[in-house]
Amino acid sequence: MTSVIFWGPPGTGKTSVAQLIALDSSFEFVALSAVTTGVAEVRQEVAAATRRLGEHGRRTLLFLDEIHRFNRSQQDALLPHVESGVITLVGATTENPSFSLNAALLSRSLLFAFRPLPVAAIEELLGRAHKFVRVPIADAAQEFLIDATGGDARSALQAYETSAHLAAGNGRSAIDVLDVEAALETRPKNYGPDTHYDVAPAFIKSIRGSDADAALYWLATMLEAGRIPGSSHVDW
Repeated sequence: MTSVIFWGPPGTGKTSVAQLIALDSSFEFVALSAVTTGVAEVRQEVAAATRRLGEHGRRTLLFLDEIHRFNRSQQDALLPHVESGVITLVGATTENPSFSLNAALLSRSLLFAFRPLPVAAIEELLGRAHKFVRVPIADAAQEFLIDATGGDARSALQAYETSAHLAAGNGRSAIDVLDVEAALETRPKNYGPDTHYDVAPAFIKSIRGSDADAALYWLATMLEAGRIPGSSHVDW
């Protein structure tokens, strides 16, 4: 197995797939987050991986979440260990790797793009979650929840659980659309530089194509995310 980079929006299974790879390959699975980890911690894990390989012949899969949070020099520190095979790197990022990762690291890795989960997958996930939450959800409420969370499994589960608490607090035995709306009010907007440069052209092309509904949708998306009209400023 070679090192890989998983790129995709939140809640699309990047961490889960890394864990499945480790289980199927019998690798030692080590998970770190670039948000809270520095080069010193990586070196400690590399030293442990070296001993593990020499003493037991077991390879190590190092999962580095939010790898784009490492700066260029920190990413460079990974290169010799990836090249030597002491660690097999699985990096996960929500940012475009072409801009956020070193070319040298990308050239030594396979890149896999993760997409938002389809409706059927979220429906199956919510069906499994019902066994634990045990609060039914009306069809209209589930359809609204799935549409609003945009293929993000984590957000869908959180919204479902929060909606269940709200329904119970309001004395209802099932989740309705109002519960889902209230639950989604606390959901942070997933709107960063990559998203902006997808949404802005969609807005412009909708105007050029005289599609008023689409133009209003993309405009509302930008405004809701903090885009200030008449300014280049975006509050990421």
